[in-house]
Amino acid sequence: MLLVIFASLGFGFYFRHDFDKPDQTQAATMPEAQQQVVNSSAEPITPLPLALALNLRKVELGRRLFHETRLSGDGSMSCASCHNLASGGVDRLPFARGIGGKEGSINTPTVFNSGLNFRQFWDGRAETLEDQVDGPLQNPAEMAGAWSKAISALAEDPSYAREFADIYHDGITPNNIRDAIATFERSLITPNSRFDRFLRGEYTALSENEREGYRLFKRIGCISCHQGMNMGGNIFQKLGIMEDYFAARGQVNAADFGRFNVTRREEDRFFFKVPSLRNVALTAPYLHDGRAANLNDAVRIMARYQLGVQLHESEEAAIVAFLRTLTGEYQGRPLE
Repeated sequence: MLLVIFASLGFGFYFRHDFDKPDQTQAATMPEAQQQVVNSSAEPITPLPLALALNLRKVELGRRLFHETRLSGDGSMSCASCHNLASGGVDRLPFARGIGGKEGSINTPTVFNSGLNFRQFWDGRAETLEDQVDGPLQNPAEMAGAWSKAISALAEDPSYAREFADIYHDGITPNNIRDAIATFERSLITPNSRFDRFLRGEYTALSENEREGYRLFKRIGCISCHQGMNMGGNIFQKLGIMEDYFAARGQVNAADFGRFNVTRREEDRFFFKVPSLRNVALTAPYLHDGRAANLNDAVRIMARYQLGVQLHESEEAAIVAFLRTLTGEYQGRPLE
């Protein structure tokens, strides 16, 4: 029996559970083929859907806007500048760099599967993808844009004027731009990872070492926060439950306060939206401060500060091997 910490919207409680341990007597009498069937309904993680029902015209318009540099103040930046779809939906930098090379104060979260998050941004200040658009577009350290300038620039392009008029009765407006970009971002799901195939019953999609990594992932308590379809993105949690992460790291700044910056409630200090682990092998560096350079570092830090666990080298390697099975496909092609 293992002690695990579960957090929901910033409030933790303790529970005890034996993860992934079938009745040994019963399992010993099962035929081997039966033992190798995954009961996905009993799992705390569900596979991503293979397709979503979205307005394809909005998706295509949103795709164009997502890559549109004219939304930025000087025409040099787009959403895709930091959320590069060819590199896991991130910039792979500790902190994002905005207009004029200005460095931000927090690590860029992936845009892939962001439509499955219950809030947007590390501190959850945007409730929807539509709300999220305003942040980077108007932030002087990111795209440094303004709605009036963006609308004028788009309206001067006959193709944009035509596309908006065909889809939206009121043409080019901030709300319609938000709607199109958010619809495109919802289309950025990455199904059919090897782990999803495993959950759908393809037992051999994972190696024995990767299956052991998943068992450890559940047994030591990672699953407490990284569960559900997106393997995260659905709760806030404190960074440093079992040990003070920020005291050990030092140099605490405002970005480290997390959810507190939104609510101003002391109990929310150092709480962050739990990130999704989907495609996590592609999105280094990790944590809101980019301090974990690779998956091994991230696993070691989480085990120590969140779970109070010191992993053996073989256990750490197994969990990392499991995490690498979470890379999915985009538009039918494996992400790289």
